[in-house]
Amino acid sequence: MKSWLVKTEPETYAFEDLVQKGEDVWDGVRNFQARNFLEKMNLGDQVFVYHSGKQREVVGLAEVSEEAFPDPTAKEDGNWVAVKLKPLEPLPTPVSLKAIKAEPSLSDILLVKQSRLSVMPLDKKAAEKILKMSRV
Repeated sequence: MKSWLVKTEPETYAFEDLVQKGEDVWDGVRNFQARNFLEKMNLGDQVFVYHSGKQREVVGLAEVSEEAFPDPTAKEDGNWVAVKLKPLEPLPTPVSLKAIKAEPSLSDILLVKQSRLSVMPLDKKAAEKILKMSRV
């Protein structure tokens, strides 16, 4: 099982929206690097949901419930894909970007290195650390 982090603007689509729907298509990604990461997601992979914008914090956990398929919202060229996500749980305590940046063991994750990227992998140690930070 791999771990991923996806970003969303909570004013547009919040983790609570995913919880309410029970499962939803994660679409609208228009960055080639992020698209390539979507294509690598496997059924059952763990997904951290990050609220960007004013909140800037990891707020929940989901899992991949359907692997990459053509993005139904894509009207432009680029072979864009989407996945389906199923919510697992909100984090007991959201983990802020500030806390992530202050944690030396997380200094190399793409959330810190490439802050504009909307889909990114998390290695096992980073995923475990973020979960631990949320349970304090």
